[in-house]
Amino acid sequence: MNYSSMIENNTIEFKTTFQKEVIETVVAFANSKGGHIYIGIKDNGTIIGIDIAPETIQNYINIIKQATEPKIIVDIDLLQKDGKDILDIQVDEYPIKPVSYKGRYFKRRNNSNHQMTPIEISNTHLKTINSSWDYFTDLNHNIQDIDEENLKIFIKMANIDDTIESIYKKFELIKGSNITNGCYLLFNNNDKSLFTNIEIGRFQTQTLIKDSLSIHGGLINQVEIVINFIYKHINKAYVITGKPQRDEVWDYPMDAIREIVVNMIVHRDYVSSIHSVIKIFDDRLEFYNQGSLPDGLSIEDVKSGKYKSMPRNLQIADIFKTADIIEKYGSGIKRVIKLFKEYGSKEPIFENRLGGMVVAVFRKDPFETTQETTQETTQETKKISTKEKIIIELEKNSSLTREELAKRIGVSANAIKQHLSKLKNENRIQRLGSTKAGYWEVSDV
Repeated sequence: MNYSSMIENNTIEFKTTFQKEVIETVVAFANSKGGHIYIGIKDNGTIIGIDIAPETIQNYINIIKQATEPKIIVDIDLLQKDGKDILDIQVDEYPIKPVSYKGRYFKRRNNSNHQMTPIEISNTHLKTINSSWDYFTDLNHNIQDIDEENLKIFIKMANIDDTIESIYKKFELIKGSNITNGCYLLFNNNDKSLFTNIEIGRFQTQTLIKDSLSIHGGLINQVEIVINFIYKHINKAYVITGKPQRDEVWDYPMDAIREIVVNMIVHRDYVSSIHSVIKIFDDRLEFYNQGSLPDGLSIEDVKSGKYKSMPRNLQIADIFKTADIIEKYGSGIKRVIKLFKEYGSKEPIFENRLGGMVVAVFRKDPFETTQETTQETTQETKKISTKEKIIIELEKNSSLTREELAKRIGVSANAIKQHLSKLKNENRIQRLGSTKAGYWEVSDV
């Protein structure tokens, strides 16, 4: 084996001697996918060897066993390379996680060990026993905090003939006399609850908000509230296809937008106090959701669809699936990319950021629509004055120049200049910043 060509990664570690860091790596491998620790090799792969006595290997096995909880028993092989002795400590992934070393828990990330946070420790254990935080008892709320109307909405969505009492039992929403965390998140009647808060806003610039909404309360209602707010602040055109009914064309493929919203709600880390945020800009939508991808799962894995689904909130996911919300729209990022591609839009951007997931999607260029769409839109806006057309266009994109406005509206740049002057005199718009780098602010009056 050529050790100099090997590099340390998520399953390989080099150590010159046996020390406490070796045991930390044993724990990190056991809490991850397993791995090999080679003793007697420098970080760069240079073999220096170690001195081995007859009892050395058994002593190391015993030290690791006594220092870990649960007890980890490793296999250690004695290897020789260039006349020098090397130890290969083989660590298997442990079935019951997490494993600790002197009360501390580690996991493997790339080529280093990271101490786990209390939330990571809890989530790792829950995944091991095939459960999740939302299935556990909520000690801060009770059944009086549940809105039965929200439960009735779920019953109707799921098209099931059950009483509210049977719903509690069938979906394990109550344990003994206590509701579960998932039950409260899904059906609570506290419209000021911060546990499920989603902040959504229409931004004219990065700092100027034209409209905003704080969404609280039961998760079962949140998808439609979010989607309706987005509909309110994006554009729609009509396409003449020869059919009796004209086709509606929105700035974005709304099936894909709904998919993103559903995944935000189902996969959010509700243990965290950080709110979900949706920002609507002239040219894009940005979604931020607390809760990073599981260890070992990359953005590319998710985009390819070649991964096993691992919902963070099993009870919430089960309720959404029963209500046909996930079955219709919850097939993942791969479907979102496919829908945007079919729509002729730029591929969305996905990235891990600040312990959460950010998704950015981009508005389809309105000038890429068909001639029939342009003609239909022009016919429908003939009765609108040029000044009102300018207001409409500036609300869509506050950075438009006179020439761009002239092209969109179909009049000369000089005419646009005159109308802009009138609008400024009427205090309906004002120019902020320089001529080249500034933007127009449209008055709400």
